[in-house]
Amino acid sequence: MAGNRAVVYRGAGTVTVEDISYPELIIRDGPGVNRLNVGRKCEHGVIVKVVVTNICGSDQHMVRGRTTAPSGLVLGHEITGEVIEVGRDVEFIKKGDLVSVPFNIACGRCRSCKERDTHICENVNPDRPGSAYGYVDMGGWVGGQSEYVMVPYADFQLLKFPDKDQAMEKILDLTMLSDIFPTGYHGAISAGVRPGSTVYVAGAGPVGLAAAHSAQLLGASVVIVGDLNGERLAQARSFGCETVNLREHPDLGEQIAQILGVPEVDCAIDCVGFEASGHGEGAGEAPAIVLNSIMEVTRAGGRLGIPGLYVTGDPGAVDEDAKIGTLKVRLGLGWAKAHTFVTGQTPVMRYHRDLMMSILSGKAQIAKAVNATVISLDQAPGAYAEFDQGASKKFVIDPHGVFK
Repeated sequence: MAGNRAVVYRGAGTVTVEDISYPELIIRDGPGVNRLNVGRKCEHGVIVKVVVTNICGSDQHMVRGRTTAPSGLVLGHEITGEVIEVGRDVEFIKKGDLVSVPFNIACGRCRSCKERDTHICENVNPDRPGSAYGYVDMGGWVGGQSEYVMVPYADFQLLKFPDKDQAMEKILDLTMLSDIFPTGYHGAISAGVRPGSTVYVAGAGPVGLAAAHSAQLLGASVVIVGDLNGERLAQARSFGCETVNLREHPDLGEQIAQILGVPEVDCAIDCVGFEASGHGEGAGEAPAIVLNSIMEVTRAGGRLGIPGLYVTGDPGAVDEDAKIGTLKVRLGLGWAKAHTFVTGQTPVMRYHRDLMMSILSGKAQIAKAVNATVISLDQAPGAYAEFDQGASKKFVIDPHGVFK
């Protein structure tokens, strides 16, 4: 039997690359595995040889110690790979297929899945609706920053690439289909972006850049990206976005007015989440600032897409309320302006095929937009540290040396 190596969370600020068990079509006990999932058979699943897998900002929240993730958790939910073993009950996915794995684990059988809300599947996580690979409170499914991983409900979930050779030529774009591209696109769709829209994107990390590129694909007339990091803002400008530096100029409305002539936009997207920092030089953490600021600058009747992560458990929060996800949000402002808020994880399967076709046709250039940067599995701990310092890169792990 082949071995397996993976990126493992070992406590706040620490990730290591370790030998782990080769995957089986069954859930074994381990860090973060809900006891009700232990022994669960997955003959509807496949074993995937990981071709590429990415580091996500959501992983970084755990690695910083800002969640209740247990030590020993295998990380990674952005997975693209080749099917090398199929379970007894798999009918349509075959050995050798090159596939994108949605980060949402979804059964395809429950009410939510049948209504295309695969981000809140009711059958895969005994703790709450919704699940993901290698993530805290998500049922304990083993993560995919590894050489091999088990993927359940394969016939329903997996997106097969129609031509393997063509797919490998665009693999740095296609690897973004498992999470970041659909997440950015979902943020833009949720915010109501349409041809001619003026859009504000809070955050120039990879998800913010993906949201900005998605807004462009949807026909936005102006996309403005705000951040505190000059390097990340430069990346946003590299593909045609306007930018505002909130460290140097903390008044967001004033900066938007300098670009648009008015201090408001049609719609806004929060790609920062609960670890937001206050605006201005030396400002500390302010977990509700993005939510409040996008309400301030979005026109009355506008929509707010909120793919940025908010949690119910944050041991490193700035106050006791924030430790349980209770934030000082100006809901009255949003109510008075008749805003629509869309929150939660992204239902990847709602979008991934269309986005795949945009990539294969050359319309979408997502790898360029997020500055995809290939690393080996052994380089992952260093990449986590670099990402934590604000590097404007989307790290793509190549566990089998495909890019050598």
